[in-house]
Amino acid sequence: MATDVSPRPLVDSYDDVRARLAGSRRLLCCLDFDGTLAPIVEDPDEATALPATERALASLVADSRVTTAIVSGRALADVRRRIAGPRLYAGNHGLELARDESIAVHPVARKRAKRLGVVCSVLETVLDPVPNIRIENKRLTGTVHVRTVPAEARPLVTRLTRRTVDRVGEGTLSVSTGKRVIEIGPSIPWGKGNAVALLEADQPPGTTTLYIGDDVTDESAFRAIAPDGIGIRVGQASPSAAAYRVSSPADVATFLEWLDSTGLDALEQI
Repeated sequence: MATDVSPRPLVDSYDDVRARLAGSRRLLCCLDFDGTLAPIVEDPDEATALPATERALASLVADSRVTTAIVSGRALADVRRRIAGPRLYAGNHGLELARDESIAVHPVARKRAKRLGVVCSVLETVLDPVPNIRIENKRLTGTVHVRTVPAEARPLVTRLTRRTVDRVGEGTLSVSTGKRVIEIGPSIPWGKGNAVALLEADQPPGTTTLYIGDDVTDESAFRAIAPDGIGIRVGQASPSAAAYRVSSPADVATFLEWLDSTGLDALEQI
């Protein structure tokens, strides 16, 4: 299991990444969306991938040596609308998995979707007095957005959310926190790392996995691909299971451009 340390700046580690790719024949390229391909914005509905990122990703999708996957906390249908091209998508933190034309939904999450809807409805009432609060029901998971909520009110929002989930969720749902969000989902041992492990299992021998993400929910994916995969954390230099770090989605675009133009040359010829 990977040990959380401060990741090394990627800008100083391109040769190291190239060396990790050497000897492999293929690349599984897994990418988070918000905060990774798209800058974080106050209104999640306005999130858009950077044009440079879209161009680099399109080139990677077209490369027969690369399998691309989007792994997001957004609902599957939502994230597929926002970034087109990849063969693979994991939505709702891996509870929904789209492989080519096949879509699989975690059976426990499906069964608890109705209860989740009730919790989200109750939260709409409980949290209504909080300025700028937003509750998003993504069918299998829910998100309480607090990015634009006054900082002094956020601890109260967290307490009320946990109390509501405990009372209304009847032990079937759990709460976790991320970057200015509170996530609600089925209380099962499943996350992005499990989804990435499934995608890895479908790949042919000689495949190296790359994962880029920016939030707490991405840490399980970094651990899932360790020690042989390439994990890149987006954001501040805080402890992570990822080996490398970049500062922003713009840096992710720069890396993907390098990967397409230079990094993939390290792969063995098929």
